[in-house]
Amino acid sequence: MNKTIFITGASSGIGQATAQYFETQGWNVVATMRSPEKQNVLKNSERMLLLKLDIEHPETFNNVIETAIERFGRIDVLLNNAGYGQHGLFEATTSEQIQRQFSVNLFGTMEITRALLPYFRAQKSGNIITITSGVGRVTVPLVSIYAASKFALEGFFESLSFELASQNIKVKIIEPGNIATNFEQTTKSNFATDENLTDYSDYLKKMDEVFKGIYSGGGSTANDVAATIFNAANDESHVLRYVIGSDLQPLIDIRNGGTDESYMNVLRNTFTPNDLAP
Repeated sequence: MNKTIFITGASSGIGQATAQYFETQGWNVVATMRSPEKQNVLKNSERMLLLKLDIEHPETFNNVIETAIERFGRIDVLLNNAGYGQHGLFEATTSEQIQRQFSVNLFGTMEITRALLPYFRAQKSGNIITITSGVGRVTVPLVSIYAASKFALEGFFESLSFELASQNIKVKIIEPGNIATNFEQTTKSNFATDENLTDYSDYLKKMDEVFKGIYSGGGSTANDVAATIFNAANDESHVLRYVIGSDLQPLIDIRNGGTDESYMNVLRNTFTPNDLAP
């Protein structure tokens, strides 16, 4: 029997690329998204099943999971990919924006994981793979809420990995650096700003220049991430974290290999410009 992967947030970007990649490798793919009727890349086929799933509505999860199992017999891998980035000034970010960021990125991910655990325990195997972010380990300005949700995911799944090892269920974390998807454009569309917060104007202009330089340096592709996810799905080791991107690994090495002060100084040199000091 072919193995089956269950993907959240498969409508575009990494989720969509991963669905395509696993299908070409002979896997069954359950590609879930909020609006499957709008999907024009992924198609229902012998090995591909598109299902409606909104990560903010856990009351629907069991029905979706049961439909997937009826079709393919079992689920071997859960890929927690659904999420988005609430970027912007923390002071300009509303309570509603903060709550929704955690509702989608953290609480929804927890609930779909919880919903699949009884099936993984019953079949005495399973693999939970979660997309976090480089800013779940090494953060930067203007992503405080997004980074908080990703730091939370990192801690949650690291802890969960110990519990689930007793049930022969693996936990894997994928940490992408700069990825060439539509994520940046989507993020800009809901960037938190407040025209009354003029004290930040010079800093925002400076950071816009800094981030343009970072993004112009290129990065990995969604297919690169999909290939790493495939390796994690087939990796029998107990490796927890998979870092993607030459931009991210050196910063993680600095954080892991030196003092906290030296790590913070490296980031301050980029993100706390001396010419903006009062």
